[in-house]
Amino acid sequence: MEQLCHHKVEKISIAVALIAIGAGTAYYYYYFLSNKKTKKGCLDPEVFQDFKLVKRTQISHNVAKFKFALPTPTSVLGLPIGQHISCRGKDSLGEEVMKPYTPTTLDSDMGYFELVIKMYPQGRMSHHFREMLEGDYMAVKGPKGRFKYQPNKVGAFGMLAGGTGIAPMFQVARAILENASDKTNINLIYANVTYEDILLKEELDNLASTFPKRFSLFYVLNQPPEEWNGGVGFVSKEMIQAHCPAPGPDIQILRCGPPPMNKAMAAHLLDLGYTPQMQFQF
Repeated sequence: MEQLCHHKVEKISIAVALIAIGAGTAYYYYYFLSNKKTKKGCLDPEVFQDFKLVKRTQISHNVAKFKFALPTPTSVLGLPIGQHISCRGKDSLGEEVMKPYTPTTLDSDMGYFELVIKMYPQGRMSHHFREMLEGDYMAVKGPKGRFKYQPNKVGAFGMLAGGTGIAPMFQVARAILENASDKTNINLIYANVTYEDILLKEELDNLASTFPKRFSLFYVLNQPPEEWNGGVGFVSKEMIQAHCPAPGPDIQILRCGPPPMNKAMAAHLLDLGYTPQMQFQF
């Protein structure tokens, strides 16, 4: 009888221990996943914060990729998809200047963010980036922007980008294509003056080859090389008809480029039947 009671006590003790372990494990995963889901970004919309330049990669004579470190290897910038940050620097006269930029990285790229910058000869903020060396700091605040991204928000995005206007398009395209639950299709027309002006070409071509059924890409050049199978001149209504989804309630056309291009594209789109509600300009 005494031995039977002893076995019962042992079984109850083991059961209690297993329940405790199970509860502890459940709590750990709940706590971990909750924290992961609500991971706070590093940005402040009102206060500039300094981020260290840890790597500068020259891409061409006037384009470079700038990699900035976040506070820890698991930190995220916390920038909503399709929005931008404000960068503060000094121009050639030592006067303060601010300009918006869209990182090419996402929050899945933890511990850092990257900017691909085209530096213009007379650009005030371009001067600051041109002078930056590894180890220097950049003052940044954000997020800023009106674009609200949600997976499967539309059936298809048409994208009309010119020059440095590719940055928000690339960020949105990456977010969509790297999300297995997002079935949105993307049709991008990217315009530049020369072949050398095409930014993120390797990255864009990789997306097109990795997701051939969901991401189509058409380049347009004003001054193309001799052997060129893309578009020539300015983006036309015919190009939009051929390479973008037709007007409909389940599509949206995103625009980002120099002001003259944005104005021309808005007129083309209206002529083709895309209502203002079907368009968004970054």
